Amino acid sequence: MAASSDSGISKDHLIADLASGEKPRGAWRIGTEHEKFAFSRQNCRRTPYEGEHGLSVLLQRMPPPDNTPIMEDGKIIGLKLNNGGSITLEPGGQIELSGAPLLSIHETCAEINQHLEQLRPICQDMHLTLIGIGHDPISRRDEVSWMPKERYQIMRDYMPTRGSMGLDMMTRTCTVQVNLDYSSENDMRKKIRISAVFQPLATALFANSPLKEMQPSGYLSTRARCWQNTDSDRTGMPNFLFEDNFSYEHWVDYALQVPMYFLYENGTYHNVAGADFRNLMAGKLPGFPDRYATMKDWNDHLTVAFPEVRLKRFIEMRGADAGRWDDLYALPALWVGLLYDAEAQAEALELAKQCSAQEIQQLSLSVPELGLGATLKDRTLHDWALEILRIAEDGLKRRRVCDTSGRDESQYLHPLRQILETGQSSAEKLLSDYENACKHGLFPPDGSTKPCSWLIDRLRN
Repeated sequence: MAASSDSGISKDHLIADLASGEKPRGAWRIGTEHEKFAFSRQNCRRTPYEGEHGLSVLLQRMPPPDNTPIMEDGKIIGLKLNNGGSITLEPGGQIELSGAPLLSIHETCAEINQHLEQLRPICQDMHLTLIGIGHDPISRRDEVSWMPKERYQIMRDYMPTRGSMGLDMMTRTCTVQVNLDYSSENDMRKKIRISAVFQPLATALFANSPLKEMQPSGYLSTRARCWQNTDSDRTGMPNFLFEDNFSYEHWVDYALQVPMYFLYENGTYHNVAGADFRNLMAGKLPGFPDRYATMKDWNDHLTVAFPEVRLKRFIEMRGADAGRWDDLYALPALWVGLLYDAEAQAEALELAKQCSAQEIQQLSLSVPELGLGATLKDRTLHDWALEILRIAEDGLKRRRVCDTSGRDESQYLHPLRQILETGQSSAEKLLSDYENACKHGLFPPDGSTKPCSWLIDRLRN
């Protein structure tokens, strides 16, 4: 390990920071984050920040005292919730709920429903509709307003230098992710291995973005396709996640080589896009002589690494399209079932060890287009999903965490069971409905807003 620098933090500090995330099993929690689009019911356009019906007004109308405004340059950009969660705005105005760390999927379900119940009357009064889907099916990129956050402007300028679809990712995609805990470096290693191998399967199960600008995009997950063309320095699935000796130090080494976006100092985001964080640690960042990295700088930097599975002081599974509300419960249920029960984790790990990094990298490339029809080791992902879902269901049943009606958490896997029974993902169902709508003349080639209204009604939460 590296020796400490004369000032600021060292590599040892960064490794220790990850180790500080270790929690005993009884302290493990579940955090769920999800995004959704807000559309105007009057003109079928995405909701901007400014204006009488803008997102600034929506945030201000969220009921106190549960919510504390988050401000930047005198503008409201989010809300801190009294339960430890937050509501924030993504670059194109996607509304994100970062949920509190909770004990069960039952609590996750209650949290998501409460969030919807708070938003629904405000949106109704403001003539807005919320849509959960992986990629905006209607808007062109130039029709989407950017949110007034300094860091987004820095990323907006840098993204096109690294990939062809980074701006699409920022403004036209929505995701759902789950954050889970680990008890030790070995436990973290096992959970990361399972998550890395089966992340493409989760992408296929939750594929829900087949349309782009009112036309089929050619992909079941257009969101996942955008990520493949965003920035190879910070996206994808690093090969070292599949190694038997993967450690906190491996992750720190990876994050250190991810180029910086910004440096936050004295209330300002400074554009240092492309800079090396190791120079900041050494007090040699160009333009900031003798400014040494802090743990706040490091935690900020970890947020700009975007692999499909991300390690902080917890593990983030990031590779799923946003969807309808019951789909949002299903994602944490899947991963909790696989990772929080010792028997399920051991069974999933044995399957994961059958798959090489190269096989998963190839699978990841085909999943956005083929979904559950993609193949791994001569088996379709549909076949793999049957086995994985059975392991997760058994894991949830063994947890024996029941609601007031005596039902355990496996109930929340129901949307995934339906997908496997019908053989159709949400994306494929939407494509089928789209084709039927076209046959019945709902998509006339005359610029009518009728198809936009149909889509919004079809997708609203």
